[in-house]
Amino acid sequence: MNVLELFADSIKPFLDGEKPPLNVGEVMNLWFYLTATDQTMRGEQVSFNIVQDLELKAKLREVIDTVHTPIFEDLTAFFKAEGVPLPEIMPGKPVGDFRNIPEGSKLSDEEVANLLSFNIVLGINYACRGMTEAVRPDVAAMFAKFQMKKAAYAIGLRDLLRKKGWLKVPPVYKA
Repeated sequence: MNVLELFADSIKPFLDGEKPPLNVGEVMNLWFYLTATDQTMRGEQVSFNIVQDLELKAKLREVIDTVHTPIFEDLTAFFKAEGVPLPEIMPGKPVGDFRNIPEGSKLSDEEVANLLSFNIVLGINYACRGMTEAVRPDVAAMFAKFQMKKAAYAIGLRDLLRKKGWLKVPPVYKA
C-alpha cells in the first residue's frame, strides 16, 4: 500500500469544494461522540480532584486539555457550521481538593486510572465506527483525527499504568 496514494485518495473528495448534506447516521455518531466526550470530561474533572498520585493527576490534566477539550471544541464548531443543534452540555466541575472523602466512598487512584484507560479504549473504538460509517470524507477525517489523538494519549497512559502496577493484564494462555 502506497501511503501517498492513500493520502491523495482521502483528500480528493475535498478538492471540489462541495459537500453533500450530513446524513442521519453521521449526525447521530457525531452527536453521540460530543455527548460522550462532554460526560467523560466531567468524570475526569471529578477524578482530578480526588486522585493523590501526581503523575496520574498530570495525565488527567493532559487528557482534559489536549484530547477531550479540543475534540469537544472541534465538534461544537462543526455542528454550528452545519446547523446541527447541540446537545445539552453539562457545566464543568470546579477544581478543588476533595481528598478528605472517606476511603470506600471514592475511587482509588488505580480505579481512576483503569476507568480512564477503559474510556480511552471506548473512544478509540467509537471513533473507528464513526469513521467507517461516515459517507462524507470530512466526517471520516474528523473521526480519524479523534482516534489518533486518543491512541497517542493511550501510549503514555499505558506506560503509567504499567509503571504503577495498575495495568490489568489477562492471564497467560497455555494450550
